[in-house]
Amino acid sequence: MELKRRNRVSAEFSMASMTDIIFLLLIFFMITSSAISQSAIEVKLPEASASDASAQDPAAVTISKDGKFFIKDKEIAPEDLENVLVNTFKDDKNPSFTIRADGDAKHKDVVFIMNIAEKHKYNIAIATVEETQ
Repeated sequence: MELKRRNRVSAEFSMASMTDIIFLLLIFFMITSSAISQSAIEVKLPEASASDASAQDPAAVTISKDGKFFIKDKEIAPEDLENVLVNTFKDDKNPSFTIRADGDAKHKDVVFIMNIAEKHKYNIAIATVEETQ
Protein backbone atom coordinates (compact mmCIF):
# COMPACT_ATOMS: atom_id res chain seq x y z
CA MET A 1 0.00 0.00 0.00
CA GLU A 2 1.44 3.32 -1.05
CA LEU A 3 0.97 6.29 1.23
CA LYS A 4 0.88 9.75 -0.27
CA ARG A 5 2.35 12.70 1.49
CA ARG A 6 -0.16 15.42 1.97
CA ASN A 7 2.24 18.05 3.27
CA ARG A 8 4.62 19.04 0.56
CA VAL A 9 7.23 21.70 1.16
CA SER A 10 7.12 24.34 -1.48
CA ALA A 11 10.51 25.26 -2.92
CA GLU A 12 9.25 28.73 -3.81
CA PHE A 13 9.25 31.77 -1.62
CA SER A 14 7.78 35.20 -2.01
CA MET A 15 10.08 37.89 -3.33
CA ALA A 16 7.80 40.68 -2.09
CA SER A 17 9.51 40.96 1.28
CA MET A 18 12.94 40.87 -0.38
CA THR A 19 12.05 43.82 -2.61
CA ASP A 20 10.82 45.74 0.43
CA ILE A 21 14.14 45.19 2.19
CA ILE A 22 16.13 46.24 -0.88
CA PHE A 23 13.98 49.35 -1.24
CA LEU A 24 14.57 50.29 2.42
CA LEU A 25 18.32 49.75 2.05
CA LEU A 26 18.33 51.93 -1.05
CA ILE A 27 16.59 54.74 0.84
CA PHE A 28 19.00 54.37 3.77
CA PHE A 29 22.10 54.60 1.55
CA MET A 30 20.69 57.57 -0.37
CA ILE A 31 20.07 59.49 2.86
CA THR A 32 23.47 58.69 4.36
CA SER A 33 25.33 59.52 1.16
CA SER A 34 23.70 62.96 1.00
CA ALA A 35 24.61 63.55 4.65
CA ILE A 36 28.23 62.69 3.91
CA SER A 37 28.41 65.11 1.00
CA GLN A 38 26.94 67.91 3.16
CA SER A 39 29.64 67.48 5.79
CA ALA A 40 32.35 67.92 3.15
CA ILE A 41 31.58 71.64 2.73
CA GLU A 42 34.73 73.72 2.64
CA VAL A 43 35.03 76.16 5.50
CA LYS A 44 37.10 79.27 5.91
CA LEU A 45 38.50 79.89 9.36
CA PRO A 46 37.58 83.34 10.71
CA GLU A 47 40.09 86.06 11.35
CA ALA A 48 39.99 86.11 15.11
CA SER A 49 41.46 88.64 17.45
CA ALA A 50 41.83 88.49 21.21
CA SER A 51 38.92 90.89 21.74
CA ASP A 52 36.58 88.69 19.67
CA ALA A 53 37.44 85.62 21.74
CA SER A 54 36.77 87.11 25.15
CA ALA A 55 33.52 88.80 24.11
CA GLN A 56 31.95 85.61 22.76
CA ASP A 57 33.39 82.83 24.89
CA PRO A 58 35.42 83.23 28.08
CA ALA A 59 36.90 79.74 27.60
CA ALA A 60 38.59 80.31 24.24
CA VAL A 61 42.16 80.13 23.02
CA THR A 62 42.86 82.50 20.15
CA ILE A 63 45.72 82.08 17.70
CA SER A 64 46.74 85.11 15.67
CA LYS A 65 48.24 84.78 12.21
CA ASP A 66 51.72 85.55 13.57
CA GLY A 67 51.50 82.57 15.96
CA LYS A 68 50.66 84.35 19.22
CA PHE A 69 48.31 82.72 21.72
CA PHE A 70 45.67 84.65 23.65
CA ILE A 71 43.28 83.78 26.48
CA LYS A 72 40.87 86.53 27.58
CA ASP A 73 42.74 89.33 25.75
CA LYS A 74 45.98 88.33 27.44
CA GLU A 75 48.90 87.07 25.40
CA ILE A 76 50.26 83.77 26.68
CA ALA A 77 53.68 82.36 25.82
CA PRO A 78 53.46 78.90 24.18
CA GLU A 79 55.46 77.28 26.98
CA ASP A 80 53.06 78.71 29.60
CA LEU A 81 49.84 77.86 27.74
CA GLU A 82 49.44 74.38 29.21
CA ASN A 83 49.84 75.63 32.80
CA VAL A 84 47.34 78.45 32.24
CA LEU A 85 44.76 76.04 30.80
CA VAL A 86 45.26 73.55 33.65
CA ASN A 87 44.80 76.34 36.23
CA THR A 88 41.76 77.67 34.40
CA PHE A 89 39.99 74.30 34.37
CA LYS A 90 41.17 72.83 37.67
CA ASP A 91 37.68 73.06 39.26
CA ASP A 92 35.61 72.21 36.17
CA LYS A 93 33.98 68.79 36.02
CA ASN A 94 33.64 68.91 32.23
CA PRO A 95 36.34 71.28 30.96
CA SER A 96 35.97 72.55 27.41
CA PHE A 97 37.18 75.46 25.34
CA THR A 98 37.06 76.82 21.82
CA ILE A 99 40.04 77.22 19.53
CA ARG A 100 39.74 80.39 17.48
CA ALA A 101 42.46 80.48 14.86
CA ASP A 102 43.09 83.10 12.23
CA GLY A 103 42.75 81.81 8.67
CA ASP A 104 46.46 82.42 8.11
CA ALA A 105 47.59 80.78 11.37
CA LYS A 106 49.90 77.80 11.08
CA HIS A 107 48.36 74.37 11.41
CA LYS A 108 51.06 73.32 13.88
CA ASP A 109 49.83 75.96 16.35
CA VAL A 110 46.33 74.50 16.28
CA VAL A 111 47.71 70.97 16.66
CA PHE A 112 49.81 72.17 19.61
CA ILE A 113 46.66 73.26 21.47
CA MET A 114 44.82 70.08 20.45
CA ASN A 115 47.65 67.99 21.94
CA ILE A 116 47.31 69.85 25.26
CA ALA A 117 43.56 69.21 25.23
CA GLU A 118 44.08 65.52 24.47
CA LYS A 119 46.68 65.16 27.21
CA HIS A 120 44.33 66.58 29.87
CA LYS A 121 41.10 65.14 28.38
CA TYR A 122 39.59 68.57 27.64
CA ASN A 123 36.72 68.88 25.18
CA ILE A 124 37.49 71.27 22.35
CA ALA A 125 35.65 72.97 19.54
CA ILE A 126 37.23 74.70 16.57
CA ALA A 127 35.53 77.90 15.46
CA THR A 128 34.81 78.03 11.74
CA VAL A 129 32.63 80.01 9.37
CA GLU A 130 30.90 78.56 6.33
CA GLU A 131 32.41 79.79 3.10
CA THR A 132 30.11 82.09 1.13
CA GLN A 133 30.03 81.85 -2.63
